[in-house]
Amino acid sequence: MNKARQPAPTDQAVGDMLCFSIYSAGHAFNQLYRPLLDEIGLTYPQYLVMVALWNRDGLRVKELGDTLFLDSSTLTPLLKRMEAAGLITRTRNPEDERQVLLHVTDQGWALRTRAQPVAACIQEAVGLDAETLSKVQVAIDAIRDNLQKRDEPTGAHDNR
Repeated sequence: MNKARQPAPTDQAVGDMLCFSIYSAGHAFNQLYRPLLDEIGLTYPQYLVMVALWNRDGLRVKELGDTLFLDSSTLTPLLKRMEAAGLITRTRNPEDERQVLLHVTDQGWALRTRAQPVAACIQEAVGLDAETLSKVQVAIDAIRDNLQKRDEPTGAHDNR
């Protein structure tokens, strides 16, 4: 009748937890990005906004939020600060006044040249070849997508 004690989730070492590996890697990325972005006057979230807009100027706020996995309550104050800094403009869509369009200003486009070395520094610091890096990113994206699926409502009458 003496059953072997089953390890509880709290018996797991922190270093053996996938979530901790991802969390601590994120922290390491933040530490790496900070001085690089300080040089060009951006925070990491601002940098992500600029990269998204440099790749597709004229995004709607909702499209940007979907791209960056940020809700409007987080994105709106960030965009207001960026507009005040002269990096972007926010204008109502003439075809649908409910939508806000985001455009990079001349000052924002000029920042793109100064930001170009950031990606190369990050890739060098990571120290993985392009194929391995791609595989890791695909795996992390799959984890994120699977976790997000768990948060999606399965139906209007689901009362879990």
